[in-house]
Amino acid sequence: MKPKTKTMKRILVIHGPNLDLLGEREPGIYGRLRLEQINSALKKIAKAKKVKLDIVQSSYEGQIVERIIKGRDKYDGLLINPAAYTHTSVAIRDAISGTGIITVEVHLSNIYAREEFRHKSLISPVAKGTVLGFGPKSYTLGLLALIDLLNAR
Repeated sequence: MKPKTKTMKRILVIHGPNLDLLGEREPGIYGRLRLEQINSALKKIAKAKKVKLDIVQSSYEGQIVERIIKGRDKYDGLLINPAAYTHTSVAIRDAISGTGIITVEVHLSNIYAREEFRHKSLISPVAKGTVLGFGPKSYTLGLLALIDLLNAR
């Protein structure tokens, strides 16, 4: 009997609207790191953990939804910072729920320590977990947690 070969896990990382402005936009809340620096840290972890990452940023809800749906058979997991869509997008929530992709939600800031309208996440109920409030570390902690979830399957 032939032993099973272990295939490399594939993870889709989605950065939502305005995250392309990191380092410039409200650095007191979001920090001074640019998105490219966060992506570099994620790639370093992925290489060490032997997982494949595809990273995208979009300010368009429909593009995010399409990316999730088209990736349902391509990716093992999803790391997503839906940004402002966290609080408004039933479409992104339904795409995650409908595909069943294992999802970890991340946020740079603690959404519960901010304006009240940010206290409700439509994504959290369909995610395996949420990491928030640790700045750029939220992404690395979220990726490590997602990799652990995928490896436990």
